[in-house]
Amino acid sequence: MENSFIAEFEKGIINNWDLDALTDYKGATLQYKDLARKIEKLHIIFEEVGIQPGDKIAICGKNSSHWGVTFLATLTYGAVAVPILHEFNVDNVHTIINHSESRMLFVGNQVWENLNENAMPNLEGIIQMNNFTIQISRSKKLDYAREHLNELFGKKYPRNFRKEHISYRRDNPEELAMINYTSGTTSNSKGVMIPYRAIWSNLDFAREVFHLNPGDKLVSMLPMAHMYGLAFEFIYEVCSGCHIYFLTRIPSPKIIFDACNEIKPNLIVAVPLIIEKIIKKNVLPKLANPTAKLMMRIPIISDKLKEKVREYVINAFGGNFYEVIVGGAAFNKEIEAFLKSIDFPYTVGYGMTECAPIISYEDWKSFKLGSCGKTAPRMELKIDSANPQHEVGEILTRGMNVMLGYYKNQEATDAIIDKEGWLHTGDLGIMDEKGNLTIRGRNKNMILGPSGQNIYPEEIEERLNNMPYVSESLVIQQANGKLAALVYPDYDAVSAHQLSEEQLNKAMEENIAMLNTVVPSYSTISTVKIYPEEFEKTPKKSIKRFLYQDVIS
Repeated sequence: MENSFIAEFEKGIINNWDLDALTDYKGATLQYKDLARKIEKLHIIFEEVGIQPGDKIAICGKNSSHWGVTFLATLTYGAVAVPILHEFNVDNVHTIINHSESRMLFVGNQVWENLNENAMPNLEGIIQMNNFTIQISRSKKLDYAREHLNELFGKKYPRNFRKEHISYRRDNPEELAMINYTSGTTSNSKGVMIPYRAIWSNLDFAREVFHLNPGDKLVSMLPMAHMYGLAFEFIYEVCSGCHIYFLTRIPSPKIIFDACNEIKPNLIVAVPLIIEKIIKKNVLPKLANPTAKLMMRIPIISDKLKEKVREYVINAFGGNFYEVIVGGAAFNKEIEAFLKSIDFPYTVGYGMTECAPIISYEDWKSFKLGSCGKTAPRMELKIDSANPQHEVGEILTRGMNVMLGYYKNQEATDAIIDKEGWLHTGDLGIMDEKGNLTIRGRNKNMILGPSGQNIYPEEIEERLNNMPYVSESLVIQQANGKLAALVYPDYDAVSAHQLSEEQLNKAMEENIAMLNTVVPSYSTISTVKIYPEEFEKTPKKSIKRFLYQDVIS
């Protein structure tokens, strides 16, 4: 059958049988034949336990080779994968497993330590992902299957397991492949039902634009339980015969730096925060000295210097990639302008879980500064405004990538997908005559000013984040209608300049005074408060704004 994700994956396994597939960074490597063998063993367990097509299997843990094995085994068997972010709190994990009616849970060590099996009474088994041992079994069939797995495998394949044995089922376009629970910056999680057509369409999009070949390498930095990382750091690469390295620790700038220099990936997929941290910590300080500043102003030398800076930034990410794809959240304008000025090969895409995930993209060579590309293949895009080129409106999209709806939540589904099939993204933007989409903020985040003006807090926060001693900020409307800023300071800079608490507060007051001179009068900040720790974020590194609405009273 054409347009089958499982057919593409099957080809990926068979054609790259002896190539390296998945590596836990600084750990073990699975070749494509090992991946196939492990998938087959999980299929035997599913069969023995009586898992039926359409049954749900939950996966919760940090990125790893076995996470990938479990996901692919689930889909190729005919079950529905329920990936759960390991950063979710325990109650959220329990709720998702129960709401999704999952029959089995594959779990990472650290997640398992905090879970309570009694809070998930319908699970028949909980399996540790790192070595596929049983943690909890409520089924004699599961115990038997695990204890006799090698024997059952040997009976099924008495003369070795070979690529000729690979013959997976075929998916139907509208068939449910997975339920992905959103992280939500403004509300609680909803189960996004993703059909096979959306996975296939995103895979085909990646093939059209990223051009990876068998044996090419990639460093996986984003959570696989999130659609952005799953689609473009795993599914596409496995179907293309690539070698994926999983950063099993939290991907700090230093770990990413070291891994990229060692592995030299052929493509880099990241969220803005990762890029911004590496640029701010490792590149901009080197350009801050007076000589570099002067040289940047002299055209001829400036070009040479820019070339040198470009080379340095490219090498910071391994020096072997076609482009860096940034997505998931807004880019800091100052950092983006800097990258554009040195002709760095980056592009910004736009998507959401409900589109599995891609909505718009453009190759870095024709990418327009500040935009997030043009409509992705097999998708339509429009701005809900009378003058889409100049007047901000909600971004609407429809096409092959759009979800089936929210699991067991028809009301939320009807609220986001209209009768004509347009998905209302909740994001606001404009689109120029060439089709470049520029996002202006989230509909739900928009604040109504005193005289009905539309205030986009992200735009104010972006300016504030570029000011001294500010790491990140949130602009909130108080009960009296005035705007307040919550600021998490850059404590590295604070300690480097040995600022006292009083001096830090004074610096923040000065920042606000400066900010208020450059924003419209209805967007001025009346109060600033220092917040002592990083804001809680979604996997896309967007701040969970709804958690902080009442911090400033």
